[in-house]
Amino acid sequence: MQNWPVHGTISGPIVMIGFGSIGRGTLPLIERHFNYDRSRFTVIDPVETDRGLVDERGYKFIKERVTRENFVDLLKPLLTEGGGQAFIVNLSVEVSSAAIIRLAHEVGALYIDTVCEPWPGFYMDPRLTLSQRSNYALRQEVLDQREVLGPGPTAISCCGANPGMVSWFVKQALLDVARDTGLKVPEPKTRDAWARLARDVGVKGIHIAERDTQRATTPKPMNVFVNTWSVEGFVSEGLQPAELGWGTHEKHLPPEGKRHGYGPDCAIYLLRPGAGTRVRSWTPTARAQHGFLVTHNESISIADYFTVHENGVLAYRPTVHYAYRPADDAVLSLDEMAGAQWEQQPSWHILDEREIVDGIDELGVLLYGHAKNAYWYGSQLSIEETRRVAPYQNATGLQVSSAVLAGMVWALENPGAGIVEADEIDFRRCLEVQMPYLGPVIGTYTDWTPLAGRSKLFPEDLDTDDPWQFSNVIVR
Repeated sequence: MQNWPVHGTISGPIVMIGFGSIGRGTLPLIERHFNYDRSRFTVIDPVETDRGLVDERGYKFIKERVTRENFVDLLKPLLTEGGGQAFIVNLSVEVSSAAIIRLAHEVGALYIDTVCEPWPGFYMDPRLTLSQRSNYALRQEVLDQREVLGPGPTAISCCGANPGMVSWFVKQALLDVARDTGLKVPEPKTRDAWARLARDVGVKGIHIAERDTQRATTPKPMNVFVNTWSVEGFVSEGLQPAELGWGTHEKHLPPEGKRHGYGPDCAIYLLRPGAGTRVRSWTPTARAQHGFLVTHNESISIADYFTVHENGVLAYRPTVHYAYRPADDAVLSLDEMAGAQWEQQPSWHILDEREIVDGIDELGVLLYGHAKNAYWYGSQLSIEETRRVAPYQNATGLQVSSAVLAGMVWALENPGAGIVEADEIDFRRCLEVQMPYLGPVIGTYTDWTPLAGRSKLFPEDLDTDDPWQFSNVIVR
């Protein structure tokens, strides 16, 4: 048995909203790494599937859906009774992040979530434009609150594996590439200094490059969506428009590309769903691969964070997007759903640690376009290592739950930071907390580009002057 460190004390109640695959995995990490009053731990979820894990520990379980109408009456008494500073751990779907952050600010509670979630109906609302139902819009709603609410208790928005951990990987990867290309500069201390380092290193763009090779003991049945993490979350983001941070090196907006016309103008969206958009990318195990350009908050926040303005004019920004090759069962599920004109299967299933034979979730960041071409830095967490270090989750889940843990530690150590994104918090401290749960964390260079092996069998219209143009990356 490992002697796990206790990172801090939560002085008030803990309220966990949502107890799906990530909530189930986060629970034992909270128990392992924090001191708190066990009688003041409450889990809220409309489904009782894993209630036994809560009941056997003597925690309170409320079987209820958190809604626009009831969230204040339901949550406020739980957060304010008994003194101390409460902590909201929001791991739910279809519970507005912006609304719960406002409540946390009002009652002085700490807050963390893994994604900007809206209230139900947002993703499929025909009254909304594609821009209005984007992650860009959801992120902007949270950032607007920062201006309205001002200073207050720490609320960390979008702090899971991705978004979240990958933003910390980007900073470490930047330092590695700077070192290896002979750029001798002190470690940046400000947002502007980080952005200028990315520009000076020559990073044209960043793929959140992931390959999940976890295999189930039984094949996927027809008409069932199978995944290694939240099916509801994956389907929702997959049916949003594909989104990406848009870099200054790009020559042409894609034919189906659109700008939002509000906010920081750091990203674009495409007139097609992310689950129907593939891109060329690279990870160390699979090497060259096609991934899905599914919208994620980090595609926007990282591009925004690493933007350089000079004299009020945009001088530099990297292109940033997800390039996700999920587990084979999830790929089959997406293909089946696409064939039904994006109508989700009548049932779904999340693979737990007992159902997986083998495999890893290889999740990292690919920084490309610099003097050494491309550099992947990330986690190669296996299901075997996951079983060894933490219960109730697979490799995909542990990368998320351990990032939630790291964010909670940072929030306790910095309780008055207000609303922040994962890009803005101490990447070294967060990775220090998270590393014991990530398996091998490696950095490796590659000479691969999106032009590798192209036009051998079929002619293509390629930009050979700049391999890293998005027009070369997207799969037509």
